[in-house]
Amino acid sequence: MARVVVVYHSGYGHTQRMAQSVAHGADAELIAIDADGNLPDGGWEALDAADAIIMGSPTYMGTVSWQFKKFADASSKAWFAQKWKDKIAAGFTNSAGMNGDKLNTLTTLFTLAMQHGMIWVSQGLMPSNTQSAQRNDVNYLVSYSGAIAQSPSDAGAGDMLPGDLETARLFGERVAAIAAKFKG
Repeated sequence: MARVVVVYHSGYGHTQRMAQSVAHGADAELIAIDADGNLPDGGWEALDAADAIIMGSPTYMGTVSWQFKKFADASSKAWFAQKWKDKIAAGFTNSAGMNGDKLNTLTTLFTLAMQHGMIWVSQGLMPSNTQSAQRNDVNYLVSYSGAIAQSPSDAGAGDMLPGDLETARLFGERVAAIAAKFKG
């Protein structure tokens, strides 16, 4: 079994719920980036030891949160030593808007993974885009680059749609399965 770590920042709890769903699907360890942009004790060591790293950030102003960006910049030490090279990587995000420029956030996560020489995993789910599709269907927001979710700006984390959380869980499951193939 591959060791998977989910590293994420969550400002209001929505991305944390998504991270929990991803981690549930991947049977992964969760590492939260705190409000100051720092990892907990042992966080860097856990990332270095992982076979796969799934990164998550809310989409704020069309990109990752500043806390996630601080983490990304601090990962340059791992980059210099090539500690994450050839690890599996993937990403997820949430924002209030149906679009909200979430693709730009996923592209930022993808670029970080590419800088580290990692191997990116796509969403791998068919879209729910027929006339009969419902907002709570899996991959209703139709992302191929990573998992995305939408939470109204006046809704709490507990109000996230089960379809978005199931999309996140299935994404984690996919990343873990691919990491296991690479490890085996």
